[in-house]
Amino acid sequence: MRLILSEAVGAIGAMVSKSSTRTRAIVISAVVLSSAAAVATAVAPATIAPSFNESTPFALPKAGLVELDNSKDVLHREERVRKGDTLAAILARLGVDDDQASQFLRKDKDARAMQNALKPGKTFKAITTPDGSLVKLDYLLSPTEQLSVSPHGETFKADKQGLELERRLQMKAGVIRSSLFGATDTAGVPDAIAVQIAEIFAADIDFHKDLRKGDSFRVVYEMLYHGGEAMATGKVLAIEFTNKSKTYAAMWYEAADGEGKGYYSPTGNSLRKAFLKAPLEFSRITSGFGMRMHPIWKTWRGHAGVDYAAPTGTPIRTVSDGVVEFLGTKGGYGNAIVVKHQNKYSTLYGHMSAFAAKLKAGDKVSQGDVIGFVGSTGWSTGPHLHYEFRINDEQVDPLTVNLPHSVPLEGARLAAFLAVTAPYGQRLNLFKGEAALVAANFE
Repeated sequence: MRLILSEAVGAIGAMVSKSSTRTRAIVISAVVLSSAAAVATAVAPATIAPSFNESTPFALPKAGLVELDNSKDVLHREERVRKGDTLAAILARLGVDDDQASQFLRKDKDARAMQNALKPGKTFKAITTPDGSLVKLDYLLSPTEQLSVSPHGETFKADKQGLELERRLQMKAGVIRSSLFGATDTAGVPDAIAVQIAEIFAADIDFHKDLRKGDSFRVVYEMLYHGGEAMATGKVLAIEFTNKSKTYAAMWYEAADGEGKGYYSPTGNSLRKAFLKAPLEFSRITSGFGMRMHPIWKTWRGHAGVDYAAPTGTPIRTVSDGVVEFLGTKGGYGNAIVVKHQNKYSTLYGHMSAFAAKLKAGDKVSQGDVIGFVGSTGWSTGPHLHYEFRINDEQVDPLTVNLPHSVPLEGARLAAFLAVTAPYGQRLNLFKGEAALVAANFE
């Protein structure tokens, strides 16, 4: 017990001197507890912007923890990965002195995943005997998967386990001083959520050029937890963004049958365009719609689509929701897919090198889903995508056609949408006072 107390006192001193590692002893004196409280008070950051977490658990420091389990005569330790760390260095800090375990971690295929997944800030948890023999080693390979190494007979075993994540809602508000990311950082909003905000309103706000000092936002979003620790960010569920005195709002909705998932206005109008402008994210047009000299037949012929040059294997996205009407080899198109969309619209994607795994005719697809990959099958002189937009089965120029608007929710779907999103709107309304306070303080 004196050893553990000595470690705890040393750790408190390290915290005062701003060391990167903090150590906690379960069996410690009241003097150590009061010292730790004083340090915590000294370093606690001031609240800059209002926030609300529906279920915020008390969280102890995660780096350098040491606990003595008297009932089992073992030590529990935690260490965060540092920049440039090796697994051997981490094991040393965890107090692991076990040659057999170290050899297993180096040679076992599954155990080596720990070394390959080292990332600064992530946490290792170890249980050891007082002499350093490894009882258990845990590490999160991803937000949903943990790898555990423990003794098994005369050697060790590595087990991968899926994690059950707890979904929690958080609400934050902020004011723009210079940039969206600056405002979200100040408000304590994760970068992944800031990216989603920019994507949701990309059609209405240019976040590089249109933002003004004093613009503001209120957002409700998901965080995913395991064992009281935040593991990953989820989706933005509701967002209001005021830009140049105009307020934009969006609510996430996914119908019970999986149809129509996306962001909508509070009245049920989809914020998503009915059709993407192009089936490839990054490409260049090599041949437009109309008459051209055919590259293979060397004669003037009509070209009933648009060709996009891209490397073989580039993902191809469906431009709108629909059903796969055809998937297979189609004459000069080579490997091709035809997707039937709402009403009279359909699209064709040709010369693919491969189709998306398990995709087949009759499957439903959503806008942006990868349905295949760029190739050079059929009548083709090099890797590219041949893309056709059809109205009543007649090809039209995809670059000039007036694309249809998204269909708003109506009837039973609108009623279901309003029922699901009402709680999100209530949370935003509850937060109006705090958001106004942020703006007032900003001024």
